[in-house]
Amino acid sequence: MSFPSLPPAAIVYLAGFATALHVGKLPPALPALQHELGLSLVQAGLLVSAFQVGGMTMGLFGGLLADRFGLRRAMLTGLAMMAIAGAAGAMTKAVLPLALLRAVESAGFVLAVLPGPALLRRVTPPQRMNLALGVWGSYMPAGMALALVLAPWLIVIGGWSLAWWAAALASAVMWGLVLNGVPADTAQVQPAQRAWALARDTLSGRGPWLLAACFGCYAGQWMVVFSFLPTAYQDAGIAPQLAGVLTAAGVAVNLSGNVAAGALLQRGASRTALIAAASLTMALGAWLAFGSGLHFAWRYAGVLAFSAVGGLVPGALFASAPRLAPHPGAVSTTTGLMQQGSSLGQFLTPPLVAAVVGASGGWQNTWWVTGVLALANVAIAVLLGRAVARADLLARAAAPAGPAAAR
Repeated sequence: MSFPSLPPAAIVYLAGFATALHVGKLPPALPALQHELGLSLVQAGLLVSAFQVGGMTMGLFGGLLADRFGLRRAMLTGLAMMAIAGAAGAMTKAVLPLALLRAVESAGFVLAVLPGPALLRRVTPPQRMNLALGVWGSYMPAGMALALVLAPWLIVIGGWSLAWWAAALASAVMWGLVLNGVPADTAQVQPAQRAWALARDTLSGRGPWLLAACFGCYAGQWMVVFSFLPTAYQDAGIAPQLAGVLTAAGVAVNLSGNVAAGALLQRGASRTALIAAASLTMALGAWLAFGSGLHFAWRYAGVLAFSAVGGLVPGALFASAPRLAPHPGAVSTTTGLMQQGSSLGQFLTPPLVAAVVGASGGWQNTWWVTGVLALANVAIAVLLGRAVARADLLARAAAPAGPAAAR
């Protein structure tokens, strides 16, 4: 099979995009899965949460594997796992095996996406690094949005399994593109002692923990808002078909913030200002969407603002990972810790919101939870700005002769 010639940076981005299809294929398929497999609501929740298993349990470990055995090799392994598990899931007719295969997809997702920032750093000119890393942060909303739009049509044509086959095929195609179009790993396999030293260095640094905390607070807000959107649609009498399009649009506009973050950082914008402004906008958007009681048009505008401006956060965080990694060899482990924070935020926040709903008697008060997380990210943004400034100062002190050592 011959593959088209694409720039390595574009291939890396498209690989991330393909992994996000596996995330977005499930929500539209849940009604069909409930009908065909007789899923209860609890079992449907199990399928949703199964995809967080990989990120929560092996985020740092996945980054460690990538840093030890090679970035491209890790991405290829992850794409292969997603393709195989997706295809196997398409042929599964039982709940437990499907959930287990979703967990395998989750592990593959971690291995596929964690090398992304480090690979981009390898194949992108330094003067375009911030832009490339900001764009990388959009792989998730872009892929999810496409899956949310296409999956309902695929399900009508061939059932939920066709959506699984399509995502598996996309991962298989990207496996071939990465194999043929991304430069091979040149470093030798590192000894185990060196690999564990990467984990120690990452865990002992302040910067990686700040990135993980910020990503966790952001992802927790994101999960809450888009989990409760169906309630807002139902209250407004929106038809399910239109609700799917509106949800996809809400996810898709997030990529504009990711791209804007890279462009603004490329022009010298402050990370602290970007993350703080985005977090405050997310708090306002969540209040408009769920706490204001205004007409649906205003509430949906709040969702769009929440998503679009909020996209500045992951864009800024991915661009900051190489700067705050303890050294260039630990970028993947730093990104892995970020992914672990993101998964933990998505896992813990919905139950917290459920508790708030139960205590207050209404979902309209859930914006208080997202507001607290947003304010936490404003404080973290200040600390991140100081950490980046300190890292830049140390880098200049270590290489005063020129820009060659700039991180």
